[in-house]
Formats: sequence, structure tokens, C-alpha cells
Amino acid sequence: MSYFNEGITWLNDPLNWTNPDGLLNRLTEHLVISFWAVLLGCVVGWPIGIWLGHRGRGGATAVTIANLTLAIPTLALLTILPLTPLGFGKPPVVVALAVFAVPPLLANAVTGLRSIDPETREAARGMGLSGGQLLRQVELPLAVPYLAAGLRTASVQVVATAALAALVNGGGLGQIISAGFGIGMSNGGGGQIVAGGLAVALLALLVEGLLAIFQRLVTPPALRVRKRRRSAVTVSTP
Repeated sequence: MSYFNEGITWLNDPLNWTNPDGLLNRLTEHLVISFWAVLLGCVVGWPIGIWLGHRGRGGATAVTIANLTLAIPTLALLTILPLTPLGFGKPPVVVALAVFAVPPLLANAVTGLRSIDPETREAARGMGLSGGQLLRQVELPLAVPYLAAGLRTASVQVVATAALAALVNGGGLGQIISAGFGIGMSNGGGGQIVAGGLAVALLALLVEGLLAIFQRLVTPPALRVRKRRRSAVTVSTP
């Protein structure tokens, strides 16, 4: 029997879902870790990106610096952070994953605010709006689709990467894969490894699909039409 078939068999066993170290508990841990990591990334990335986008200066530099963190290997960060006062367990995992969530959140916030038509800003200022009112009443509503796109990218990236949390006893679906290696490939561990990998992949696809729907819902109809027109022009250009 191939490892893939063994993985499907493992997933079809109810005991593998309901035991204390089963799929349901690990899935819950995975979602909790991912939620706090994305939330921490939003708390850091969005205010900085929105402020830089509103000012119109420093955005490119900040995005470049944030993107440099993506060059840090995830495993290295997960190995270094437990040596700090954060210790082992979930806190260093949440911080490490948040580091990788910040760049797409920050970049999309900057891009969303800077993509607003300058004439729209001038019209708002001409109506007497202050800088804060311009940000709250004009810039942020128009940038919501970009903020949602950043949230979608960061969430999928965090969910997929959170499997590495098992390496520092952080829990999550990676524990199922790690336990499979402990059992041994020839003793049924291969199927468990495949089952854990499938669970992570399916969860990432589910998050991608749900947030794609959310992104569409928060995008005003007029912006959707404009985007479709731009896509049509791009496709028709020889």
C-alpha cells in the first residue's frame, strides 16, 4: 500500500481524530497559533503601512526592510526565539510566524493608500477635510480591498508555515507529522506523515478560499468593475 493510501486510511480512522493527540485537538492548536500570529502581524503591520501610505513618504523603504525578514529561514527563527525569555512552546512560535505575516500586511496597506487617485484626495481636501478625516473617511474605505488582500496572503502563509511549530514543541498539525517520523516509515508512520501534510494543505486551501470570498465582499462593486476592465485591457494588449 502506498503512503498516500495509508494516509487516507489514517484520516478515515475516527480514533485518529478524537484521541487527546488526535487531529481535532491539533487542528484547534494550529488555528489558535495562526490566529494570534496573524493578529500580532496586523497590530504591527497595518498601523505602520497605513501611516506611511497616508504620508506618502518612506513606504518603499519600509516595505523593503520588511521583505528582508522573509530571507530569514523559518527554522532558524524558530530555533533562535526559544533561546530568548520567550522560552519554548507557543509564544516564540506566534512571534516567529508574526514576523512573516508583517511584510504582506504592511506592503498592501502602503499600496492601498498610495493607489488612491490624487484628484480624489484633492477633492476631499477642497471640501475641508482634515488629514485625519481624509484618512478615516476617504483613504481607508478605498484601501479596504488591499488590506483584505494582505490579510489573505499573510493568513495562508502563516497557516502553511505553522506546521514547523512542532519542532519547538509549539503544537499544531505539525505534531502529527513529527509523530509519524517517530513511529518510522515502515511501521505506519509514512501514512501518518502524509495525513498530517494533507491536513495542513487542505486547511491552507480552505483559508485561502474563505478569505478570497471575504476580499470580494469588502471590495466595492465599482472597484471590481474597474479591476475587470484593467484585466481585459491587459489581456487584449499584444
